[in-house]
Amino acid sequence: MKLIHCADLHLDSKMSANLDKERAKERRGEILHTFERMVSYAVEHGVEGILIAGDLFDTKNISATAKNTVLLGVTSHPQITFYYLRGNHDNDNFLSELAEVPSNLKLFGSRWTTYEEDGGHIVISGLELSAENANFAYTSLVLDSRKFNIVMLHGQESQGAARDKAEVINLKALRNKGIDYLALGHVHAYKQERLDARGTYCYAGCLEGRGFDECGEHGFVVLDIETGKQASAMGELSGSSDASAMPFRLPRCSYEFVPFARRKLYEVHVDVTDCMATTEMAARAGEELARVGCKTEDLVKIVLEGMLDVECEKDLAYFLSVFRSRFYFVKVYDETTLKINMEDYMLDESLKGEYVRQVMADEALSDEERKIIVRYGLQAIAGEEVQ
Repeated sequence: MKLIHCADLHLDSKMSANLDKERAKERRGEILHTFERMVSYAVEHGVEGILIAGDLFDTKNISATAKNTVLLGVTSHPQITFYYLRGNHDNDNFLSELAEVPSNLKLFGSRWTTYEEDGGHIVISGLELSAENANFAYTSLVLDSRKFNIVMLHGQESQGAARDKAEVINLKALRNKGIDYLALGHVHAYKQERLDARGTYCYAGCLEGRGFDECGEHGFVVLDIETGKQASAMGELSGSSDASAMPFRLPRCSYEFVPFARRKLYEVHVDVTDCMATTEMAARAGEELARVGCKTEDLVKIVLEGMLDVECEKDLAYFLSVFRSRFYFVKVYDETTLKINMEDYMLDESLKGEYVRQVMADEALSDEERKIIVRYGLQAIAGEEVQ
């Protein structure tokens, strides 16, 4: 049996932190379409269930387009069961407006809810954490160790109890409970590690990166679980016709992360130390962007680092224009520091030399303030636009 584990789609996210109104609208549409593409992938690859581990939507004011797209994705594919566990961004707006919940849309609540698949061999349990149920959430989870147990939760992982219990998952309290796969949501980066000797816990990450705190690959996880029929066939091969006489063996399961985002986000750090012109900085940035593998459809944040001579020519507006047409979106952060060699100005009798000496002798200024003031003054003396 194949299942998809996804989370944190954040449909209808505003996307306004970096993008203008039109681009933000376009990205919202792309992320919604990625949900549709994921459902199509499930159909093409024989996936029987999709686990949505929270934050399907981003806001309580869900657009009609997002509601209708998700609902049609569910109702148009009755062969796929959708397991929807709400996260901290979700609310009742989507479900409350449904005249009837589709039979293939399985929901969870404030107490553990369990669904059986594959003739009871695979069990999917989930609970929507809150301040009210956090105290008994772990003690009330009872699983049959003879089943393949999938548990769904949404929250931040922790190795122990925490003050904000509603959004924290106590991994320690979930160990040795018979969990085979702990399907988590809330953390926006893919992560899979051992829960205990038996089970694995996994954050599928968000389906699409939305900001530069969500760089890297994004997608979903595919679980391929050996079915009860396959286990029975193994018993027949061993020569046993009595199912009760067969040795107990859990279904095997393999996991695969599938990169699936329409666009990737990159934060690329470029060392421009000793560059004396904007074109030199752009050349170094171009080399680093090519090395990292940024593509035209991607969103890129370029961070300039290193030490620059106080008299270097640096035009960030021009630098940005060099790359703006190469990518879907690009922004530039300047984190360079200035260096100044006073020996170059000590014997300089020009206006520039006198200006530098006076600024550097001002004890009321910090070292960094002196360098910045010197830079601006030298730009003004040279007739350049001060940046």
